Amino acid sequence: MIEIEFKKEATEDDYKTIGMEFEKHSKENGITCAYSPFTFVAKSDGELAGIITGNSYYKEVHIGDLIVLEKYRHMHIGSQLMNTVEEYFKDKGFENINLSTYAFQAPEFYKKFGFKVDFIRENEHEPKLNKYYMSKKMI
Repeated sequence: MIEIEFKKEATEDDYKTIGMEFEKHSKENGITCAYSPFTFVAKSDGELAGIITGNSYYKEVHIGDLIVLEKYRHMHIGSQLMNTVEEYFKDKGFENINLSTYAFQAPEFYKKFGFKVDFIRENEHEPKLNKYYMSKKMI
């Protein structure tokens, strides 16, 4: 019998399993996966100021989360984190960076970095929850 367990976060072993299984399935289809989670943390005098997370796989970089703590907003920390991701993955064979964001969050912020809107999934009841799917070419 299969049991399903809720976990608040994946462990390092979970990520290793994900990577190995993605890679195995990709190889069966003649594709290299190279799945790798990433996290960059911004600190100010040792205190957490912001964080960006995501995964790289196939020919893409996917940004999952970007947050700057309230007291550090408007100090260009989000921009620094975005620049760090782009610089880190530059010249490593990735073709694009993908992300999603809600209307009330940061679509205009990402547009300033050259991200284009691929499509918007509209929320019928709350326009602030319209979800923007965005990408930026790296090549």
